[in-house]
Amino acid sequence: MQDVYPNELSLWQKRGALLLDVRSPEEYALAHIPGSHNLPLERLLEHLAEFKGPIVTICATGSRAGLAAEVLSYEGLEVGKLVGGLQGYAAHGYPLAGRGTPTEATCS
Repeated sequence: MQDVYPNELSLWQKRGALLLDVRSPEEYALAHIPGSHNLPLERLLEHLAEFKGPIVTICATGSRAGLAAEVLSYEGLEVGKLVGGLQGYAAHGYPLAGRGTPTEATCS
């Protein structure tokens, strides 16, 4: 598992990385990184066979994304975790999609 800083995310995207947002669908609807896909952490194990690499995991601050990245890494996938999560990404001035703000999307 690698740490991916907000300014490095575009490099992973150019390599074809899946941006995997592991927050709840409600949190995702409020704010998310454009092009990311939502799969709540509690459903990750059900979908392990579907993943190829590389993958960058995302949540609001990094906690759930770290857990997801550990699981995916254990499965042998190339995985990065977005450092600072969605809040850190937005704090660096990168655009978000959704109907709310990143501070409304919490990470437990």
